[in-house]
Parts: sequence; structure tokens; C-alpha cells
Amino acid sequence: MYDLPPLNGLRAFEAAARNLSFAMAAAELHVTPAAVSYQIRALEQKLGVKLFRRLNRAVVLTDAGAMMYPGVRTSFEGLHRAVDRIGRSSRTDRVVTVTISPHMAAKWLVPRLARFIERHPDIDLRIAASNTTVDLNTDSADIAIRYNLGNNPGLVAEKLMDEAVTPMCSPELRDGNPPLRLLADLRHHTLIHDETLRRHWPGSTGWSEWLALAGLPEPETGAGLRFDHSDHCLDAAIEGSGVVLGRRAMASRDIEQGRLVVPFDLELPFRGGIYSVTTEDKAENPDVQAFRLWLREEAGRTPLGVPLVADACAV
Repeated sequence: MYDLPPLNGLRAFEAAARNLSFAMAAAELHVTPAAVSYQIRALEQKLGVKLFRRLNRAVVLTDAGAMMYPGVRTSFEGLHRAVDRIGRSSRTDRVVTVTISPHMAAKWLVPRLARFIERHPDIDLRIAASNTTVDLNTDSADIAIRYNLGNNPGLVAEKLMDEAVTPMCSPELRDGNPPLRLLADLRHHTLIHDETLRRHWPGSTGWSEWLALAGLPEPETGAGLRFDHSDHCLDAAIEGSGVVLGRRAMASRDIEQGRLVVPFDLELPFRGGIYSVTTEDKAENPDVQAFRLWLREEAGRTPLGVPLVADACAV
């Protein structure tokens, strides 16, 4: 017999400790912040210790809370895995949920999905397009496709593609009047800036770095078009609005089909790359394995994609 505090209190504690926020825990648990606060106060009274220090707009764990949190979180993760395994074994449907950034979904994944559906018609895919960081141990997503530096401790991660940026434009703009044939011709054209790079990956490469590499002066600050979605940048370039410093892997299909051209043989690589990430438990699901294999094959067809090997490494 386990003499444990009420499960609701432990669940509220785990969510609040993980988010360091009663409001975020409440949103996650679909209750009010007052309900979370009540559950945690009841838990603290049961244990006879304070678990949080309440600040003006935040909470932090006390020493007792920090001591308790790892065990509670590990227990909830184990419970989640056990329930998930039972659910998978009892259901007749076959669902794989993939979380991916919206622009990568629009430009890279979605145009290729027909090949997966043709090969695996019995697997239902759920595409969750979001830039939000997810915890694959507790989230319903089976696989995350993310750009990162390869630091994925405790997860099964596989590098799919490198990434690099280079100027891209429509064929009509390249051949128009004025044309875009020489590096110096860029001064006659509108530059399209991808704001997602700076926002999500501080220190990433932009027009300033590429122009410096090319030995060209940078235009005045604020010049050009700016978008906060990478796929919108590429679409604007396709429509002839200007020249985008585009991501090669993401734009690969537009380049392959002639909607975009790369006028200069000068690119700047990103650090890190695009990874497929899952958990050890979810990696055992045959349907997840099928999707990961398909991802490797598709990435191998993409410029900058990591070549497919029989024993693709998991790190």
C-alpha cells in the first residue's frame, strides 16, 4: 500500500514545476490558476513543507520542491508510457502524429506526403504544424522534425539534412530588366528578409553575413521586404517581389520545379541541421519506424540531405 498524496495535487505540482508557472500549468491541465494554487496548497499541507516560493509574476521551487520534482516527473512519464502502450495495443487505427514547423511543413513535408500515403495507406498521419517546443515524453506527438544543433539527450534523434542559405529568385526576375546575373546586380533588386531565422535561431545567417562574404555593401537598415514566415518569403520571391536569402533544403522543391532559381554559386551553411526526433519508447512503434525510414529516403533526395545508409545512426 502506497501512502501517497492525492494524484491531482501531484499532477498540479508536476505541471507547475515543469513550467515554473501556475497559469501555464492551469492551461495545460484545463483548469483555472486558482484550482492549481489550491491543489498545490493542499499538497504542501499534506507534506508539511513549502514546495514553491511565490514571486510577483513567477514561482520558483524551494529546496524541498526541487528535491521532489525529478521523482514525480519520472513517475508521471512512466505512467504516461504505460497508458500509451496499452492504448496502442488495443486500438485498431494506426496513427502517427508529427510535429513540424509550419514553414517546413508547407514547403518540404506536405508536397512529398503522397509518396508516403501510397506506400502506407493504412497509416493515418496527423501533422501538427507549430514552432512550439514539445516534450515528446508527455506530448501526443510521436515524431518531431526540428532544426537544432544535434543536442538531443535521452532521445532517438537522426540528422536528416544540413541547411544553408543562398539568394533565390524567380526565373523572370533573373532574366528581366534589370537582370540578375552578376553579384553587383543585387543593388537593383528588392531584398526579402526572413525574420524567422533571427527570431528562432539567434546568431543565424542573414543578408548581412552573405553580403559580407560576397564583398558587397549592405543596404540601408530596414530596406527590403520582411516576413515572419519562411514560406511566405519564398512565395514572395516566386511571385517576383524580390530576391530572398532562401534556405536550400526548404526551397528544394521550388528549385527542382523551376519556380525559383539560384543565380549565384555562393552559400552560407547553418550550424546544426534538420533532425527527426522521437523517444526510445515511440521508436519501437512499427508505424513510427516506417515514417522515419520514409523521412530518411526523402531527405536523401533533397540537396544537403544526409545520404541514406542501412544502419542510420540514432544519437
